[in-house]
Amino acid sequence: MSDLTLSPPARRALVLRHPSVLVFLAILALFTLGVTLLSEGMGAGVISTSFIKTLGKTLCFCLVALAMDLVWGYCGILSLGHMAFFGLGGYAIGMWLMYERTRQIVADSLAAAELPPTAQEISDGIASQIFGVVGASEFPPIWSLAHSLPLQLAAVVVVPGLLALVFGWLAFRSRVTGVYLSILTQAMTLALSLYLFQNDSGLRGNNGLSGLQNLPGLDHVPQAWVSLWFFWASALALGAGYLFCAWLVSGKFSSVVRAIRDDEARVRFLGYPVEAFKLVVFTLTAILAGIAGALYYPQAGIINPAEVAPIASIYLAVWVAIGGRGRLYGAVIGAAFVSLLSTWFTGGQAPDLVLGPLRIQWVDWWTVLLGLSFVAVTLFAPKGIGGLVDLIGRIKNPDRHGADLGPDAGALREREADQ
Repeated sequence: MSDLTLSPPARRALVLRHPSVLVFLAILALFTLGVTLLSEGMGAGVISTSFIKTLGKTLCFCLVALAMDLVWGYCGILSLGHMAFFGLGGYAIGMWLMYERTRQIVADSLAAAELPPTAQEISDGIASQIFGVVGASEFPPIWSLAHSLPLQLAAVVVVPGLLALVFGWLAFRSRVTGVYLSILTQAMTLALSLYLFQNDSGLRGNNGLSGLQNLPGLDHVPQAWVSLWFFWASALALGAGYLFCAWLVSGKFSSVVRAIRDDEARVRFLGYPVEAFKLVVFTLTAILAGIAGALYYPQAGIINPAEVAPIASIYLAVWVAIGGRGRLYGAVIGAAFVSLLSTWFTGGQAPDLVLGPLRIQWVDWWTVLLGLSFVAVTLFAPKGIGGLVDLIGRIKNPDRHGADLGPDAGALREREADQ
């Protein structure tokens, strides 16, 4: 008997179904190559080492903005705590950097002694050097794995992911939604930052972790090359993160997640495990934020509890809103645009604005300008800067008016057609 069954067409590759992914990766690759060739490390000297670090940190901000857009723009969870996961990733890698760097200094200083130092003497010396600033001389239990780079790299993923998993499970199973969930995430961030401010937290309190830009064992390598290495790593992480997020929001999983954003009760009524989907998105984005933080703080050189304060997560939400939430490229554009503009205004490079007797110094007025921009975008351009990209590229929402969007002709048909 002949086989009359037609096989389904082969599923096209992600970059073919979504050309914007290929365009983004191409732009990122060209940008990385151009910055590399113009850097001090390559000899051109057009772009300074300090600005290379600024660009590398901006790429890390773009990665955490992707995570924020995934959880807010696609899943509808306005998290005001994702910079806490960003900071935890930074603390995890910072502990190893500070431990190993201090170990080398202590070992070199004790090497001149008449008797070779014991392992305990070296350990005591490291502890005194790191924690003497907070009046302690012993390692707290939280530092028990700080000597191992593989374990601390695992902590970059595990610690933010585990915190998000526990917090999300408790919040979502209680069906906390909307502004109440936003307040809970903000409370979690505030509690974490207040704990880290304490000297007995084991992370040096308000002093934080410093000297993170010095890579152990690479003292002979100039910062011009170290900054390039981290810049490349940040670009690679952003490209991989964008590809992962694009894959995640292009299949059936994305359809359920967007439906949860639009009408959670209806999705639950249809039998989908809403809490499980939200928990997966919340945990994955926390891990992305942790990876971004682990790349950011070695370029910043220092991390302290102020970095995980609630205001940082609010800034993150503003970046995504200005860029255009619900668009991955919008989140990247918003984070890059605001981050670089903030560096220009707060770095004293922007000239003061004189309006008669009033003199506006942008170092003091930048946050006001940022707040006004957020309000203006919310009121007059809800699609953000990403909406301009849609307009230029003539990217339109799918025309689904009149299509059968569900089991019945419900009242949500026209609203869903615009999503």
